[in-house]
Amino acid sequence: MHDGELMHFEVPAVDSERARAFWGDLFGWTFSRWSGPMEYWRINTPGGPDGGLFPTWRPTGSLVPYFKVSDIEAATARVVELGGGVFDAKYPLRKIGWIAHCADSEGNHFSLFQLDPDAPEAPEPAAS
Repeated sequence: MHDGELMHFEVPAVDSERARAFWGDLFGWTFSRWSGPMEYWRINTPGGPDGGLFPTWRPTGSLVPYFKVSDIEAATARVVELGGGVFDAKYPLRKIGWIAHCADSEGNHFSLFQLDPDAPEAPEPAAS
C-alpha cells in the first residue's frame, strides 16, 4: 500500500502552481501538462491511478476522495505543514481504521484513511 493511493480524481485549483506544490509535497505526486487547448495537469500518483488538476476562478470544495495512508497522525501533521487544514481530526471506525477530514491549499476537501482492525468504537458525543 502506498500513502495517497486512490481511484481517478480531479482537483479544481484557484492557484494551480500552489496546488501542484501542495499535493506533490504531501504525497510525492508528479504533474505533466496536457497538450490540449486549456490548462490541465495530469496527476501521476505512485503506483496508483491518475487524476487531473485544472484551474478554476473560485474554490469549489468538491474534491472528497479517501486517500490511504500508513500513519494518519504524520499525514495530518504534513497537511497542516503544507498549508492545508484538518477540520475533523482523527476518529475511529470500529475494527476498520481511522479517518481524518482535511482540506488542501485550495480549500478542496479530502479525507485520509488508515487501516487498523484494532480501532476502537467511536466515543459517544459529550452531553451538552
